[in-house]
Amino acid sequence: MQDTQWPERFVDLKRQIVEATPDYEKRLTESWKDLLGELDKRTADIAQVGPDYIPQVRYEDLDKLSADEVDIIRRKGTVVIKDVVDDSEARAWKTALDDFIKANPHVEGFPEQDKQFFMLYWTRPQVQARAHPNVLKASAWLNKQYHVKSGKPLEGVDLNVPLVYADRFRIRHPGPGWDRFPPHVDGGAIERWEDESFRKCYADILSGNWRAHDPYELEGRLDARSSLYGRPGQATIFRSFQGWLAMSEAAPTQGTLRVFPDVVLSNAYTILRPFFRPTVPLDSEDILKPENWVFDISTPDFPGIQILPNGYSGPRPTPELHPHLKLEKTMTSVPKVNPGDMVFWHCDVVHSVEKEHTGQEDSAVMYIGAVPQTPMNTEYVKKQAETFLAGINPPDFVKDKPNTTYVGLGADADVKEPIARVAMGLPIQVA
Repeated sequence: MQDTQWPERFVDLKRQIVEATPDYEKRLTESWKDLLGELDKRTADIAQVGPDYIPQVRYEDLDKLSADEVDIIRRKGTVVIKDVVDDSEARAWKTALDDFIKANPHVEGFPEQDKQFFMLYWTRPQVQARAHPNVLKASAWLNKQYHVKSGKPLEGVDLNVPLVYADRFRIRHPGPGWDRFPPHVDGGAIERWEDESFRKCYADILSGNWRAHDPYELEGRLDARSSLYGRPGQATIFRSFQGWLAMSEAAPTQGTLRVFPDVVLSNAYTILRPFFRPTVPLDSEDILKPENWVFDISTPDFPGIQILPNGYSGPRPTPELHPHLKLEKTMTSVPKVNPGDMVFWHCDVVHSVEKEHTGQEDSAVMYIGAVPQTPMNTEYVKKQAETFLAGINPPDFVKDKPNTTYVGLGADADVKEPIARVAMGLPIQVA
């Protein structure tokens, strides 16, 4: 629990949000009870099935999936895409990254005494992986899961055109003690409620109709401001899915990704939770009973959001504050992956990293999300391209220390295909 006081203005925000709905207390309370009943059933299913609950598809089959198979992926919000890149190519990237780290011992990363998560963005393997046509085509397929409910054309939006968001990589060694990534959601904290455009993404939930919530409705996300406070490391673009590319084998218990695999339910619960409080102690054995929760907008706090000196972080649901998610049983490890496989999770999915890595080999992944062409994303990619050509950290991340240089960074010449140059915001080369 945090001691920092929430500003009272957030009481006004809660009131402003709910007052848009007639008879809001009754409607939201009925919706909350309905949600808790559905969560009780779905969490039992998730806990029973385990990693096999996560859909797996082959890259070459993406365009052959049935509507039902796609719907399952959309509902669960997570998918393993097999064989996006050849095993040998993915393994070679891991070897090259190991060599880069040896050649540049001053790289930033953590843990400090045994670096395994690296604040590097423009190494040649990363640039090559993001530019790989299969990686970009998989990203475009994911982007196209979104749609505009109104059907109207949106200027500057093309879901067929994938863009690149430069991120980091990890090469995790076997062993315990990895606690930097507990269950959380990226891409905006208090902004989900505070920013009016972002809030539109959850309008059905906030009006008492969570079953109508569509996490793939695009329009609200185009202008959503996910970084109102300018906190470094807070993505300012819209990623339809976060993702990573495996450069090694990784199986459950080997330091892999875990997710809560139902994006509709986790969104509904996370967004409604600040408007309800328990009438029994948090550690009561009766905490899950719907009758022990009441509608309450008298307090400014938003459970799961942390107050920082420079803004807010989260959402970070916990077993104590979000008991109905049953996170100890429902955070589900993704199935075993091989080098060249990719894992993607919807931008709203609750995810974490396993605390222990019980395997014998490094668990190595490059973070590569799916980013569609939108006006805001295109603007960011233009600025990002300038940092790429200058060999400095991308705009969303902490700036390099003065006079930092590296041996072996990627270069313009490493991005050859037109699809990749567009994705990187680089001019198309004319023969």
